[in-house]
Amino acid sequence: MASAALSEAEKVYVVHGVQEDLRVDGRGCEDYRCVEVETDVVSNTSGSARVKLGHTDILVGVKAEMGTPKLEKPNEGYLEFFVDCSANATPEFEGRGGDDLGTEIANTLYRIFNNKSSVDLRTLCISPREHCWILYVDVLLLECGGNLFDAISIAVKAALFNTRIPRVRVLEDEEGSKDIELSDDPYDCIRLSVEHVPCIVTLCKIGCRHVVDATLQEEACSLASLLVSVTSKGVVTCMRKVGKGSLDPESIFEMMESSKRVGKVLHASLQSLLNKEESLGPKRPKVGFLG
Repeated sequence: MASAALSEAEKVYVVHGVQEDLRVDGRGCEDYRCVEVETDVVSNTSGSARVKLGHTDILVGVKAEMGTPKLEKPNEGYLEFFVDCSANATPEFEGRGGDDLGTEIANTLYRIFNNKSSVDLRTLCISPREHCWILYVDVLLLECGGNLFDAISIAVKAALFNTRIPRVRVLEDEEGSKDIELSDDPYDCIRLSVEHVPCIVTLCKIGCRHVVDATLQEEACSLASLLVSVTSKGVVTCMRKVGKGSLDPESIFEMMESSKRVGKVLHASLQSLLNKEESLGPKRPKVGFLG
């Protein structure tokens, strides 16, 4: 993961500021940086989104393809995640430098979506045990400026909201063989409900307090972080500690309560923004780097 080199004096400055609930950029401990979200940015995908959180830039594309349901879940489709850490994001990703981080992020996304309440995968089933939709979710890290997991989870939710899957019908002839008929209407499609899709809220322990949406400089001052997956109703679906440091039970409880408060606000703001952008229709101006 990208990191920032700080002197001991700079670390002391950051830690003392956090203790006073005044971070280097003027935010409070539970404040996010400005988040820019743009959907439908890649034309040859079923859904896409770009999220810019501070200096962290994420692009997500979703591609729907037909496949065979898994044996243990014959009535459901499924999601596949792939994370590419671009060498343009940071020199540390050159060669195979970003492979471990990409695998770690993908495994975290699998854990989040390995939950029946996240996405109704039954809507992706075309014909039980025979055909289903597989959603390939490709995440591209364009720039790393801290708080990768939160930005990626926001981008994935926005891309799934933007995803449109063609509506198909299964036709059976007299001999019992089945044919799949694709609708001719490009607007006749299936939309996924993302109401219960969780977002990750990362809390970094700095000194005796914790902060959300840490910058690279703040991450350099933190020995332990807690990744909390939170739904729009403030329900924690999974949790993971990262970093070499330890967290006492009281700190974990406080961080969970903070993640619930922050998560609710984050979900509400994101959903409002997505609904507003969609209401503009195809005439909305392209404002991102693909505009």
